[in-house]
Amino acid sequence: MTADAPASPSLDLRDVEAFLRVPRVSAIAAGPGGRAAAVVQEADEHLSRLVPALWELTAEGPARRLTVSEKGESSPCFAPDGSLLFTSSRPDPTGEAPEGTTAIWRLPLAGEAQVLAHAPGGLELLDVAGDGTILAATSVLPGVSLEEDAEARAARKDAKRTTIWHTGMPIRQWDHERGDSSRHLLIVTAQGELRDLTPDAGTLPLHTASAVLARDGRTVVTEWTERIARGETRTSLVRIDGATRERTPLLEATDEHGYDSPVLSPDGRLLAVTRSTVSTPTDTSYGRLEIHDLEGDGVVAVDLGDLTAGQVVWQADGGTLLVSGDLHSSGAVLAVDPSTGAVSTLADGGVFSSLSPAEDGSVLALRSDVATPARPVRITAEGVVELPAPGAVGPLPDTLEKVTTTVGGVEVPGWLCTPVGASAEDPAPTLLWVHGGPHSSYNAWSWRWCPWLFTARGYAVLMPDPAMSTGYGDAGLNRGWPRRPDVVLAECEALLDLVLERPELDGTRTAMLGASFGGFMANWIAGHTDRFDAIVSHAGLWALPQQHRTTDAAASKMRVHGHEDADPEWYRAYSPNAAAAAITTPMLVTHGSRDFRVPISEALRLWWDLVSHWDGAPEDMPHRFLQLTSENHWVLTPSNALTWNETVLAFLDQHVRGGEPIPEALPW
Repeated sequence: MTADAPASPSLDLRDVEAFLRVPRVSAIAAGPGGRAAAVVQEADEHLSRLVPALWELTAEGPARRLTVSEKGESSPCFAPDGSLLFTSSRPDPTGEAPEGTTAIWRLPLAGEAQVLAHAPGGLELLDVAGDGTILAATSVLPGVSLEEDAEARAARKDAKRTTIWHTGMPIRQWDHERGDSSRHLLIVTAQGELRDLTPDAGTLPLHTASAVLARDGRTVVTEWTERIARGETRTSLVRIDGATRERTPLLEATDEHGYDSPVLSPDGRLLAVTRSTVSTPTDTSYGRLEIHDLEGDGVVAVDLGDLTAGQVVWQADGGTLLVSGDLHSSGAVLAVDPSTGAVSTLADGGVFSSLSPAEDGSVLALRSDVATPARPVRITAEGVVELPAPGAVGPLPDTLEKVTTTVGGVEVPGWLCTPVGASAEDPAPTLLWVHGGPHSSYNAWSWRWCPWLFTARGYAVLMPDPAMSTGYGDAGLNRGWPRRPDVVLAECEALLDLVLERPELDGTRTAMLGASFGGFMANWIAGHTDRFDAIVSHAGLWALPQQHRTTDAAASKMRVHGHEDADPEWYRAYSPNAAAAAITTPMLVTHGSRDFRVPISEALRLWWDLVSHWDGAPEDMPHRFLQLTSENHWVLTPSNALTWNETVLAFLDQHVRGGEPIPEALPW
């Protein structure tokens, strides 16, 4: 089925639901003959989920929709014969694929899509070789083979057995349990036959591994994780022979570093990989890009300057390595000469993701900036050209400006979003947003935390890139380590004080907002200053001795910060709960119950501390708690995002602008 993309309507950002219904381009893939396929997500009728579909894009005409189903389609990848491979849990018309599991489908140049391969635990599409061989991953119950998996799953389901047997750490990952299945790598032939490459993989080694297939289809290079002492793990790279399944070490991790994100050159001779150092109390983790010659022993270390790498891919001819990432509150794509490590800039002025090199030497990608959602583009030596696709957002009426100040001899940048109409006669109340991470950057459009929804309601939004932000080299990543809130606040306040000198901004009406690390900052700031009229904390850390042990990242947290008895002064100074009694600013706490990175126990304990410290009448207590029982670290369901945004805006209106209190029963 095909359909032309409709024209993009004008967008009223005061309407949160209309904002959430804008189509989102989330991935792009280059194919033979200049073809391009993109994943476009749209909210369903009830705002209950985002449904992905595949669209074909061209520079010459409108985009055409290729797939339609209730379940949606994703992970597009072109096969050598020009057919389009993708994954979906849509029903199989033949009835062969298990209902509700994700299968690999093939859409030929002419005709309807059909299931190519399926497995009881579903299939992930990882890579495709030049002969059409596919590298995939699946989930298998512990202790059984791929052939026995269907029967074992049926028995477990019939018995309603939900137990997990743990033998070490880790046991959780973001929003799902670990240890209830083993991830295996499979070879899928062009005819859809499956061959398990890792039948002996336990529940840990491949759980989050990235893996690549050589173009000749004979060799797989993958991450392989193993447990070591004291709850820690380390990740090495191994090579697997596609015919014999023999696994041999390739790059072995040490106490000081591990390896991840392998990318093979088209001829299979060169391997680009990230060597990541292990974080310590004095140094964060640094990623070092290396190019290894697999036919010799040469290693080329690549100096990316201030760029914090995000994605690494080889050009189609293998002559150049491409690296995208964060750079100076924006982003860039760098071209690397693999023989020398010399670096040049291919594209900048935006954040680029989903790089997909085309056979003609151009590169397809998604480009975004703070004022523009991710848009599909083609990058050539002549420049960057946008491809027509659903979801275009026209020029915003409000203004975006990069601002900087200097703190202790270090430049602190940020983005200032100012609502149209703000003036000395009618100054805008101002919001300070602190990003998460802390290794992150305000440099791209966000559907989850969009400042333009707030400027549309008359607020100015300041988004700093303070200490520990990405895109400013090792010094930027490590400044303020280990996660020092006082350093971050000093830099953010300096930038805030600078912009508040403007007559069109109202320094008497301010609020602070943050999520994850930004939520930790919100919680800590609440107990250390009363300058803000309101504070919004999402997924924020509250009691560090508790969070450092209950997070899914407990090993690294305890390695960096240590036991509170060994460094009580650090915990007293920087654990937000130590200053609970000092909080006077109205706080809105929001948290997802399925968040395993910052468990819901942080919000529950914070909420108890806020309520129990309130000495006034219960009906006068200013604090509020929005619990999102089905969400994880992020608010991903469109309907919940609608409630979250409207609640945050109403809370700010009440406490910053003197508006009406939020009703006991939310109207959103």
